[in-house]
Amino acid sequence: MDDLDRAIVNRLQGSFPVSGRPFAEAAMQLGTDEDELISRIRRLLDSGVLTRFGPLYNADRMGGAFSLAAMSVGPADFERVAATVNALPEVAHNYEREHALNMWFVLATDTPEGIERAIARIEAETGYPVFNMPKLREYFVELKLEV
Repeated sequence: MDDLDRAIVNRLQGSFPVSGRPFAEAAMQLGTDEDELISRIRRLLDSGVLTRFGPLYNADRMGGAFSLAAMSVGPADFERVAATVNALPEVAHNYEREHALNMWFVLATDTPEGIERAIARIEAETGYPVFNMPKLREYFVELKLEV
């Protein structure tokens, strides 16, 4: 990563312009041009430096739902199950943990009933039970990583 890559990651974590040409506006703020910014974001995504670039929606405020879920998956089967879980569009992210419940992921659906449908699909496709832990209260913790 060079200085411009670092500036892109650091600057765009907390906000992105809402305008007719948001990439042009963001590029101007970063001292580059629109094509260069788009190219660099694409390269950062392709290389795995960034895993996602896009808006974060509050699904429950739009009539949907979020839920934290966990599974206990045998080590020999972990990669297969992770690939199955990650293939669902409802899965926001998935992490391995050192715990009896060693796979943790967030589900986001357009309706509250969608959570149960996603869980049923995961259980059917993987053969493992999913422990659903719906949000009871929301806390805002803003995490920004400087590179």
